Amino acid sequence: MAEIRQPMSVQPEGAQRFMGRDAQRMNILAGRIVAETVKTTLGPRGMDKMLVDSLGDVVITNDGATILSEMDIAHPAAKMIVEVAKTQDEEVGDGTTTAVVIAGELLKRAEDLLDQDVHATVIASGYKVAAEKAEEILLEIADKISIDDEEMLLEIAKTAMTGKGAEKAKDTLAPLALRAVKQVAIMENGKYTVETEDIKVEKKEGGCVEDSTLIQGLIIDKERVHDGMPRKVKDAKIALLDCALEVKETETDAEIRITSPDQLQAFLDQEEAMIKKMVDQIKDSGATVVFCQKGIDDLAQHYLAKVGIYATRRVKKSDMKKLAKATGARIVNKVADLESKDLGNAGSVEEKKIGGDEMTFVEECIDPKAVSLLLRGGTDHFLEEVDRALEDAIGVISTAIEDGTICAGGGAAEMELSKKLNEYAEKISGREQLAVKAFAQSMEIIPRTLAENAGMDPIDTLVALKASHEIHDHKRYGIDVFDGQTKDMMKAGVVEPLRIKEQAIMSASEAAIMILRIDDVIAASGISKNKGMGDDDMDMAGMGGMGGGMPPMM
Repeated sequence: MAEIRQPMSVQPEGAQRFMGRDAQRMNILAGRIVAETVKTTLGPRGMDKMLVDSLGDVVITNDGATILSEMDIAHPAAKMIVEVAKTQDEEVGDGTTTAVVIAGELLKRAEDLLDQDVHATVIASGYKVAAEKAEEILLEIADKISIDDEEMLLEIAKTAMTGKGAEKAKDTLAPLALRAVKQVAIMENGKYTVETEDIKVEKKEGGCVEDSTLIQGLIIDKERVHDGMPRKVKDAKIALLDCALEVKETETDAEIRITSPDQLQAFLDQEEAMIKKMVDQIKDSGATVVFCQKGIDDLAQHYLAKVGIYATRRVKKSDMKKLAKATGARIVNKVADLESKDLGNAGSVEEKKIGGDEMTFVEECIDPKAVSLLLRGGTDHFLEEVDRALEDAIGVISTAIEDGTICAGGGAAEMELSKKLNEYAEKISGREQLAVKAFAQSMEIIPRTLAENAGMDPIDTLVALKASHEIHDHKRYGIDVFDGQTKDMMKAGVVEPLRIKEQAIMSASEAAIMILRIDDVIAASGISKNKGMGDDDMDMAGMGGMGGGMPPMM
């Protein structure tokens, strides 16, 4: 009788494993689903998404990074595509949807090649070669820009805002973003650097978006600690204290025994004298305004009010750093060390009521290297969208100033890349040529999607755009989604920093290559499959699904 052998497994019961082509198909599908989710938001005519979290809070946006960060995604390959968007957002501040859509298209083209029995390693190698060549081509088609090209920088900001909920306010917001970036830009070794965190954005409901202003200084979301203090201080001398204006408590448990009322009075008098001494030291330094990172004792508040010093307490550490940059003050850790040379200057420090809240405005600073933007708007949802649009505008202006290179938008750069990469592919022998051609074709997804989202015929539009690039050699021609024509995007004012394209292509190709190289997915036994899905559904649930109670997006 033949011996019956049990199949051997080295994994615990219930563990899931996808191998070879199955693993690749599952991962590619996951990546493509993420790309499809944000694809309809691309471009000026892109649609918005409404995201509702488990608490019922609503976010309405077409910002790719926001959509993907708010979505509850659990599939590991899908998470890798989300990382592409995060990297793009951190590095440039815009172009997140572009990066994700390109990554999805690269995976789709790779799947076609896998079906033709081209090995995943060959595709990955071809993609790597194509990505490196794409970077060279981008540098060739780039245009130069300087910090003084204000008109072009404004167009860059407006391009980043077009299509967002705040688009109607772009003529108000773009100049504010430009002025803010130029104010905080620092020249180092012949190059500009911009720390975007030095631009503080305060959002307050009320008024309309046109009421938004740039403050040559900072807005601190704190009020003065005592009503007896002046509401406004002109030509302020500002002290920044990283210490409490309170009597120090002992670090170890201590007990003071008082046996008579005289001793109690002496103890209280001593406490009072210590606090008064602190206030006298502040006054002697010449300070007329105090921003304290820690607490201010009630008695200290009284004494500060008596000598006419404006004070706020519990100011955030990040705000203290910005105040130092804006006013030129030095943050001091001990009141006893405070000297007149540590003080900063501001033309005025005033408590104002904005949107029902008391806030401190530090204004009229001399060449501040930290500034505030006060955003106004009718509703909280609209303000959030204005904030996201402004963040994108600040990001792209900063990038353009730092790099000094820009390129045409509207799908022009991608179409030129597609053309040049196709020419380059002809010089490559072997199956890698197929991968380079697939990479070149993937670039066409951006103009195609722009046309689709604008309700234009994508095939006719792509044919016209290809003719512009290949027959007439118009490198800057892209799609004007408002009139349905192909035209010079630089003249139309559709301009983007080159780094948007560089980063999008680099991140997308790296993610696609990484996903393609996975041929085995081993999942822990604790992860359960979504009910109601067949084995052929390739377990978008297999790694916990797209998560968050959302139905599987097949």
